Amino acid sequence: MRALQLVSDRETKAVDLPEPDAPAAGEVQLRVRVVALNHLDVWGWRGMAFTQREMPLTIGAEASAEVVALGEGVSGLKPGDLVSIFGARTCGKCADCRAGRDNLCDHVEGVHGFHLGGFARELVNIPARQCVLVPPGCDDVGAALAPITIGTCEHMLFDNAKLLPGETILIQAGGSGIGTAAIQLAKAIGCTVITTVGSDDKIEPALALGADHVINYRKDRFEGKTRKLTKKKGVDVVFEHVGKETWAGSMLVMKRGGRLVTCGSTSGVSAETNLMMLFQRQLRLIGSFGCRMENMVTSMDKIAAGHVKPVIDTEIEFGDLATALERMESRKVFGKIIMRMS
Repeated sequence: MRALQLVSDRETKAVDLPEPDAPAAGEVQLRVRVVALNHLDVWGWRGMAFTQREMPLTIGAEASAEVVALGEGVSGLKPGDLVSIFGARTCGKCADCRAGRDNLCDHVEGVHGFHLGGFARELVNIPARQCVLVPPGCDDVGAALAPITIGTCEHMLFDNAKLLPGETILIQAGGSGIGTAAIQLAKAIGCTVITTVGSDDKIEPALALGADHVINYRKDRFEGKTRKLTKKKGVDVVFEHVGKETWAGSMLVMKRGGRLVTCGSTSGVSAETNLMMLFQRQLRLIGSFGCRMENMVTSMDKIAAGHVKPVIDTEIEFGDLATALERMESRKVFGKIIMRMS
């Protein structure tokens, strides 16, 4: 079977791998349909794994697939079912896993495509508990975006930031994959959405998704524009994932008691925080990583209901990974880059 592997930093290769054996007890065998690329893939490509990993490594952390075969003891799935794959190899046994807080697993083995073999392959065996059944009305592209792209936003906005209808939110990098999802999710509950983009050609697409105000942060200081739009009051919530470049400004635009939720640091992992501003204005800074499997369910239900639509920048050919990752690294994308495996 064909697969895409990272063979060294910034070097990928299309290879032929042996097909997997029959699934073991508790496993399912999947035929991968669609792989969605993320900044996690860019980090892995750069060599930023933050832990030991073995090369070559099959890439792909976010995907949808069709069930091919079931191992002993698997129930609730059948061959032909379309599933979305939770990308972290969790234990399924610790207190957090049992409580549905999958992304806080005490014994997680790693993330597929980053630490462990990923999903950019035709067939894969995986624990059945990492598969979430796709509802009617959600296709294989939507299912591929549920584990990281939309699920991450669900977890950030609603589990962590507790975003409420009618609030005002600043979404950084609205042209990114999670930015396009966050705009739609916030608008679906009646929020006022301000978003930033890095070029004028992203303004109209962001408005078309529902953003009320779009700021080209390369031309204008988003801090001043946001303060003016909110009549100097500030926003209720900031949706952060850029990091160093925007952190200080994101702190400035929050109202008293405002919440900042962050899941990323694409422009740098270290940023200064004004502690006096933090405590005097009673701000809340919230870290958010990945999502719970329940967020995947909610994400796909919202896709099926038409509340959020996957935004696809490019569908690449199998093997054209380096070009796609370079495009992501340069921030030229609007939405997601996907690769169809079958």
